[in-house]
Amino acid sequence: MSTETNCTCCQCSCTSAMIGQPAPDFVMKTTADIETLSSTASLSDYAGKWLVLFFYPLDFTFVCPTEITALSDACDQFKQLGAEILGVSTDSVYSHRAWINTPREQNGIAGVRFPLASDMTKEVSRKYGVLIEKDGIALRGLFIIDPDGVLQYSVITNLNVGRSVAETLRVLAALQTGERCPMNWEPGDKTL
Repeated sequence: MSTETNCTCCQCSCTSAMIGQPAPDFVMKTTADIETLSSTASLSDYAGKWLVLFFYPLDFTFVCPTEITALSDACDQFKQLGAEILGVSTDSVYSHRAWINTPREQNGIAGVRFPLASDMTKEVSRKYGVLIEKDGIALRGLFIIDPDGVLQYSVITNLNVGRSVAETLRVLAALQTGERCPMNWEPGDKTL
């Protein structure tokens, strides 16, 4: 069960994303249908699947496309682990579509293999504790939600540091063992 707290950024009543508790619910427009932009994604859409939900600051920036294209390039590895990926920023789906239609060599993310969601209301970014209120953008937050909708992993970094696809895959595989995994555990290693 999520907890209600008064956040220090805006003094609102926010739902906090807590490890071991149900992940905060969401409904956002996505680029799943790139032509009409009429698709939405909700937490319930991922019931029975692992979800890698990640937030990034803005479309058409510098570090963000390196993360998004790296996650996209590893999409088959995530699918082999039964995981879906959903990217989120506070940009509109129209901005997302323009970025998806921009070639990678022009700082775009053409060919991205998972949808990007629009959190223009900033509600979801608040719920997951990644919103920089004064700027209206999200920190780099990455959350792994299990098939039962329970938040199992979270990492939040500042704007200038990209995340590791290899580490995300490692942690996902470790979580799926249901066992105790020591430091630097890799798939195939013994658990405790």
